[in-house]
Amino acid sequence: MKVWIAHEEGRALLGPLPEGVEVEVYDGRGDYPSDPASVAFWVPPFLAQSKVTTPLRDMTGLKAVQLLSAGAEVWVHAMPPGVALCDARGVHTAVTAEWTVGAVIASMRGFDVFARKQTRHEWKVEWTTTVVGRRVLVVGAGDIGERVATVLAALGAEVEKAARRARPGVHPIEAVEGLLPDFDVVVLTLPLTDATRGMVDAKFLARMKDGALLVNAARGPIVDTDALVAEVASGRLRCAVDVVDPEPLPAGHPLWDLEGALITPHAGASVDGTIERAYAPVGPQIRRFAAGEPLANLVADGY
Repeated sequence: MKVWIAHEEGRALLGPLPEGVEVEVYDGRGDYPSDPASVAFWVPPFLAQSKVTTPLRDMTGLKAVQLLSAGAEVWVHAMPPGVALCDARGVHTAVTAEWTVGAVIASMRGFDVFARKQTRHEWKVEWTTTVVGRRVLVVGAGDIGERVATVLAALGAEVEKAARRARPGVHPIEAVEGLLPDFDVVVLTLPLTDATRGMVDAKFLARMKDGALLVNAARGPIVDTDALVAEVASGRLRCAVDVVDPEPLPAGHPLWDLEGALITPHAGASVDGTIERAYAPVGPQIRRFAAGEPLANLVADGY
């Protein structure tokens, strides 16, 4: 059974594999290391754009794809019939939640404003707001959303959650529009699907409370970027975004220069140990596949 993985470092992280499993490295660039038609299990690069799915057309013997990220939107509509798609749900939860909470604090305490002043050598106090006592709506109550909610609540925020599947303590996603005027911070931690693409549009943003903060730790196309630019440029809203649409954000894009925008370049999970975390579920998944056992984290309904 042939397996392709995306990183040479990943070999040592797979653990013992069954006899007959052959592992090759293909990072998505250049020539194939061998005949792609003979690959049964593929671990493609993460943070991938749609072009990385191109080898699928040559992988006529493929049976399973194991992603290194939780986001599967690039792959959902590209998968050939009969090929299992599995994500890395939970792998990047802690570090992505850390970015999200950090972005909330940085924006509310004006760290981005003070950083700009530092480059100008300006020592000037600015009165800012605080997480303590503020109302936060976390939209997307999966692993990351739940972790963000727990940490922000521990800091003194009043946190509520919404998700596609309503449950005790979690509003249905349909209720979000009515909830928006009551919250100081809206955090996006939901997957990009056909249903969530463009969900945060001009109408959604207009419903948000004056002075509120939008934090996008999800995917860029969930938010209408032009509508966000208009609201932040007006000074009515602030934003902290790790993901944008388009991505990468072009150098001349107006979002860069907005005083009320904190931007990081899709770096939420780009920290020490990323490769080790990403490959933690790969070895066990290969062993399940080789044994004919059910695979973990199968993607269904877009995520």
